[in-house]
Amino acid sequence: MPQNLTYETLEKLRVAPPVDRLDYISSLCRDKVVLDIGCFDETALVKRDTLYWLHGRIGSVARDVVGIDSSDLIPADGLVTGANSAIYRGDGVNPDEACLGERAITTIVAGEFIEHVESPLLFFKNMKERFPGRTLVISTPNGVSVANTLLGMIGREVQHRDHIHVFSFKTLNTMCIRSGFADWEIIPYKFYATEMILQSTGTKRLVVRGVQWAIRVVERLFPLLSFGYVVRITI
Repeated sequence: MPQNLTYETLEKLRVAPPVDRLDYISSLCRDKVVLDIGCFDETALVKRDTLYWLHGRIGSVARDVVGIDSSDLIPADGLVTGANSAIYRGDGVNPDEACLGERAITTIVAGEFIEHVESPLLFFKNMKERFPGRTLVISTPNGVSVANTLLGMIGREVQHRDHIHVFSFKTLNTMCIRSGFADWEIIPYKFYATEMILQSTGTKRLVVRGVQWAIRVVERLFPLLSFGYVVRITI
């Protein structure tokens, strides 16, 4: 557990400095056999074939990667994404054994996934039942990030149309407790404006990079305002 929380309003939380989400998650997958859940990211295909696609980053360091995603854009017989990786269409909350084959999964990754599913707790409990002893790595946006606060000040909100949950440090901790996990760590991750940067040029791109840098300075000073969290769990 990260720390013994009392859940009092003015309780002091010990929170690590924010990490680069892609670097951190892919580092945990090096030389592993990975189940990558919700990995296709169909609304951000601009990131395919770049260093900003998490599934591709995992495939570049892992021994073997099998992805599960419900997107209709994935062919019925699967999508080969690399020499050692492929994505199959299926239910990430309860992956089909046929998709996994004979792989001895050691690490499960669910990047930016739990905010999309009806019952994140059911997902956690399924992982605990089916993959005891493995490592589960999830990431999700922070509902109280400084980026969301700034947007709120100008009448905006950054939420994907499929998001149905928002999380914070304490709610993620509560989910780990209720799922019966014995050990976990909650690490903030930095703000990134990847899609806006990739889709802009010239002065606009410089402005976006400047805003990204400014937000990351605030996140470094106040980690609880970071853009999201990575949770590393021993199942």
